Amino acid sequence: MKTSLRLLSVFLATAAAAVAAPLSATTAVHTQPNEASPTVTVLKAGSEPVAALDALANTPGDWMAVELPGPFEGYVQNRDIMKSLDVRDGAPIHLAPKPEAGVLATMEKSDKATITGLYGKWTQISLQKKLIGYIHLAGRSGYVSSATTVTAPSAPVSPAPVTPVAYGVTTAGRPAPMVNLGDGGSSTLPRLFQGKFVSTRSAFHPRRPFDWALDDDAGERYAYLDISKLLLTEQLDKYVDHHVVVYGAAKSVPGGKDIVIEVESLQLK
Repeated sequence: MKTSLRLLSVFLATAAAAVAAPLSATTAVHTQPNEASPTVTVLKAGSEPVAALDALANTPGDWMAVELPGPFEGYVQNRDIMKSLDVRDGAPIHLAPKPEAGVLATMEKSDKATITGLYGKWTQISLQKKLIGYIHLAGRSGYVSSATTVTAPSAPVSPAPVTPVAYGVTTAGRPAPMVNLGDGGSSTLPRLFQGKFVSTRSAFHPRRPFDWALDDDAGERYAYLDISKLLLTEQLDKYVDHHVVVYGAAKSVPGGKDIVIEVESLQLK
């Protein structure tokens, strides 16, 4: 028994030392030791993956189990968000806001997640959890430092870009016609807008055309927000008085010079 434990310790120590060597090429990290499984992230050439020692014994010889510290961006269906705004235990966390997207992980009771965006029937979360991923080795047996060269996967398709960009830039990165919000301009082209998410409701003022708005850095309202396309509106209170990025088309409010953005997605900046 002691001999077996000693040999196992030597094996794990040797594996960990080998993994510490930098990767020789850009390498995809998969959710399972299978190239058909979803890609969680991509490790750049020269990075040093950390071996997931607990998973080495069950990992095929031409694969390497590695630790991924997180946090991770994921998406859960709105029905998996409870009234407490926690993610339901056992809920699948997808890599993109669509049913056919790969599953990053399954929510467990001890996991911590923060809601960061709303995408129609989906809720974007930041998962604070260490995960185990798998990288394919370069056709050699055992755990070695080199890895298979792969093409970095394209970013998951989502209803709106995650990275905020300047006003007047389309999702494809091409310049778009600017909307002069102060003069009541309008456009049917969806784009990104950012500002402070505020409520327009007040006991001392008449009801505004819309209950939510965006304020600029000076605290002045520059656009109302039509959030009727967001299905899980009970979560909106967590965004109040925070800077956000919204994606949608801006248009003039009928009968006035105010601007309203028809919000398709909403996330914290």
